[in-house]
Amino acid sequence: MAQKFQNYINGVWCDSSNGQTFENRNPANWDDVIGTFPLSTTDDVERAANSAAEAYRSWRLVPAPTRGDICRRAGDIMVRRKDEIAAIMTREMGKTLTETRGDVQEGIDTAFYCATEGRRLFGINTPSELPNKLNLSFRVPIGVCGLITPWNFPMAIPTWNIFPGLVAGNTFIFKPAEDTPHTANILVEILIEAGLPKGVLNIVHGAGEVVGTAITIHPHVRAVSFTGSTKTGEIVAQTCGKNTKHVCLEMGGKNAQIVMPDADIDLALHGILWGAFGTTGQRCTATSRLILHQDIHDAFIEQLIIKAKALKLGDGSAEGIEVGPIINRKQRDNIERLVTIGKKEGAVCVLGGEKAEYGDLKKGWFYKPTIFTGVLPNSTISQEEIFGPVLSVIKCNSLQNAIEITNSVKYGLSSSIYTRDINAALVAVRDIEVGISYINAPTIGAEAHMPFGGVKATGNGHREGGWTVFDFYTEWKAVYIDYSGRLQRAQIDN
Repeated sequence: MAQKFQNYINGVWCDSSNGQTFENRNPANWDDVIGTFPLSTTDDVERAANSAAEAYRSWRLVPAPTRGDICRRAGDIMVRRKDEIAAIMTREMGKTLTETRGDVQEGIDTAFYCATEGRRLFGINTPSELPNKLNLSFRVPIGVCGLITPWNFPMAIPTWNIFPGLVAGNTFIFKPAEDTPHTANILVEILIEAGLPKGVLNIVHGAGEVVGTAITIHPHVRAVSFTGSTKTGEIVAQTCGKNTKHVCLEMGGKNAQIVMPDADIDLALHGILWGAFGTTGQRCTATSRLILHQDIHDAFIEQLIIKAKALKLGDGSAEGIEVGPIINRKQRDNIERLVTIGKKEGAVCVLGGEKAEYGDLKKGWFYKPTIFTGVLPNSTISQEEIFGPVLSVIKCNSLQNAIEITNSVKYGLSSSIYTRDINAALVAVRDIEVGISYINAPTIGAEAHMPFGGVKATGNGHREGGWTVFDFYTEWKAVYIDYSGRLQRAQIDN
């Protein structure tokens, strides 16, 4: 019998108010049922919102260094349970153990970083324009925050938000993706063990159109962080805008790696293999486009096909596996749809282009690493996010041409250029319209203490990670202290 999991509201593990559940299954073996989780209702969100609002009254008064200490203890627990958490994560979302251990490590790094920031929530003090007057500013918490997270980084992305949000003095309603609810419950368990008071963090499982919507419209929720598709993000932004809520959006990407003729070709080959096919291409920063200079195009493709063909598909928990399953059937069907469109539009599929349904792979949602050449910059597979192991190769004739192609999509998350020319690298950094630029490295590999996010249709200007995430989870309060003992009129022509 499948294990039964619950919501966590106001310090109590509980079923959904209607008693309904949904199944969590292993994408590498769909017969493997991990457990059942609450298919929650708006009533569950209401209880969680009331709990978070009540807890905020006392949590905001806890000194920030003390709030940071809870994150530090959570990081210590994650270190101790790292391999266990990684195995749970691989089972429910498919990526290899090497990658899920990295996902946990990102959470550990964020925990320790945010613990330190509890002593560094700096304000800015400036001179007053009037005598005997002091000008100060402080960061203050926002209140109850809603967090809606995706399945591809089920530990890293929640910790990127929850840890800094807690240190800043906020409380949370957390709705994880339906595909990765177990990892989310583990994170909640860790914070409980670390000493987080009841009501400060509430987890409500269920469908996005029910639970997610209820979170975004609830009057107690003053800020919402959403990571997911651009289409859904636009709806979240509209809803929050109508209700004057803070909103942080992390959405799609169509990231490109440029390779110039003077590049270290072997390094660039390894970079594209990792960037395009690591995590089975299921990262918002995954390399979806490879922009090759015409002088090296043919030789590069020849080597890339050999290396990509050798990648080993399978259950991410098995030794030696390099490419795991697609998260679910719906996503694999969408990949197949876009591959079919690519073929119809005239691109040449030189590798893969089909489901992997042989041996043990029949039990899961596997898709072969796929490479298209002869892709036009304005084609569907050049423009639309695929979120799978599909690489579109586009030929360019100059650095300027490569940059123009890179910028020709609606997204602007991550970019990469391989070149030995420092001048070319700096021009690319300046002119490519993205939030993250890599030089001689793949488009994936963000670090916890640096800003993470994109421009254009990728986001709305906020950043997760590093010191910048505190700009979202705090508001500024200006304070003026007049010790002159007389009325001083500011904003008057004195």
